[in-house]
Amino acid sequence: MWGTWSGESAAFFAFAALMLGGAGVMLSLKRIVHMVLAMAAVFLGLAGMFVLLEAEFVALVQVLIYAGAVSILMVFGIMMTGRKALEQAPPRRLHEAASGGVALLLFAVLFYAIRSTELPEPGGRPAAADNTLAIGQQLYTAHVIAFELISVLLTVAFIGAIVIARKEA
Repeated sequence: MWGTWSGESAAFFAFAALMLGGAGVMLSLKRIVHMVLAMAAVFLGLAGMFVLLEAEFVALVQVLIYAGAVSILMVFGIMMTGRKALEQAPPRRLHEAASGGVALLLFAVLFYAIRSTELPEPGGRPAAADNTLAIGQQLYTAHVIAFELISVLLTVAFIGAIVIARKEA
């Protein structure tokens, strides 16, 4: 494995480093807006992983929804909440230690499950065709009403959240 080095391997390790680095930086930062930017880097690295898996549509959705909309929504939510309540929170050492222990336990369980699972040999099924066109055709023909209703519902919910936040301020 280590003897053959390809562009795909280099891209995998670059995206993995971006994701792990972004997650580590996010946990070490103190300002919430900077944390959201680090989380956006993790989302972009995950989108790159989806591109390596030849799931271009999922990668595009990952960038549009998570790296874009969720990050912006979090920034708006942070801007509308009280900063003093966030800055005056006491340190929670017991919670941090318990979270670290649970994370290590989860890692051990996943590591054991992955190492003990026997995977089938590759080549059993044909390569998937590009289905982005089929998804788009279904979304904008058979499911266009549901698509538009969801967009209106999300817009109304966002406006309602702004109105509620402004009344409390």
